Amino acid sequence: MNVGLFVGHPAHDHYLKFVAKNLAERGHNVHFVVKKKDILEDLMKEAGLDYTLIRENRGDSKLSLINSVLQMERKMCQFIRKQKIDILVGSTLTFASRVIMGIPVLETGEDDAAVVPRMAKIAYPFASSVLSPVSCDNGKWNKKSVLYPSYHELAYLHPNHFTPDKSVVEKYFSADEPYFILRFAKLNAHHDAGIQGINTDIAQRLIDILKPQGRIYITSERELEPQFEQYRIKINPLDMHHVMAFASLYIGDSQTMAAEAAVLGTPFVRFNDFVGRIGYLRELEDDYQLGYGIKASEEGSVERLCNAVSELANLSPDERKERYQTRRQKMLSEKIDYAKFLTWFIENYPASKDESMKGGNEFWERFR
Repeated sequence: MNVGLFVGHPAHDHYLKFVAKNLAERGHNVHFVVKKKDILEDLMKEAGLDYTLIRENRGDSKLSLINSVLQMERKMCQFIRKQKIDILVGSTLTFASRVIMGIPVLETGEDDAAVVPRMAKIAYPFASSVLSPVSCDNGKWNKKSVLYPSYHELAYLHPNHFTPDKSVVEKYFSADEPYFILRFAKLNAHHDAGIQGINTDIAQRLIDILKPQGRIYITSERELEPQFEQYRIKINPLDMHHVMAFASLYIGDSQTMAAEAAVLGTPFVRFNDFVGRIGYLRELEDDYQLGYGIKASEEGSVERLCNAVSELANLSPDERKERYQTRRQKMLSEKIDYAKFLTWFIENYPASKDESMKGGNEFWERFR
């Protein structure tokens, strides 16, 4: 079987590469198609993965977005025809693949449909199946959704796939002294419009709280003010999860890294206006208590942010580690290895769709 894996965001590379490895070991031909975005090409190259690159030329207007989608759909048809793809997987362009080329398309979104409305309207109507965490709400597309007990992050950070390595951290600094990771996202995607995050004043307050407790390292997608440059650190994206695993605390205004910290057992504080709107993060925060989500635009949010950071930073290292690793183990005991499940789902599609939707504890147990 020829499987096409669409990678449209750096986070997609992480969770699909283990699926690709599993499929290749089972004798399938795997072909990556990659959208030109951020560090995606660098990640693919560093991982030694072959891929087909498709570029989008998009402005800010709605007309420009439509034109960009049409161009991408055309390029996707060319990719499918050239590689003789039998099934396409990923958070992808579905019209060309399903309607024009006539192949099954598995849409693998993690955000609730209301959080990514444009993508949902473009991709979900034509997808053969939509695969999402059980905590996700796909709105009017729930009937075609396969809801599984896991997260994208557990396709690559599940203990089956990832073991934190202190020697990787030592390439950058000592892992034996307390340190804190701050991450500032750009918040410039189409679904980020109007979203507030960590600004200059808030960043300074966080640094003032954390500085007496340990070292501070900032990774940022946006330009940093001069006073913060002393904290900036450039970490190879392939090393970042090891660095996160040994951190005392992660603070940021992005989504994916908060979830990564959670599944690693590193406490996180997430500060933006997506808080309360994304099901899988709400589950990690409220049900498993692996971190805090604080809505930036609410009154008193900055004080709540500072209080949460102070509380976590002032815990003793042993107490913090024991508390959050215990919570992590509870989460892992109730979740599956997503890479293992997605590999099986692709291989056995479409019969896998009906079997998954029936579910049951005994069914999911096979993917631990």
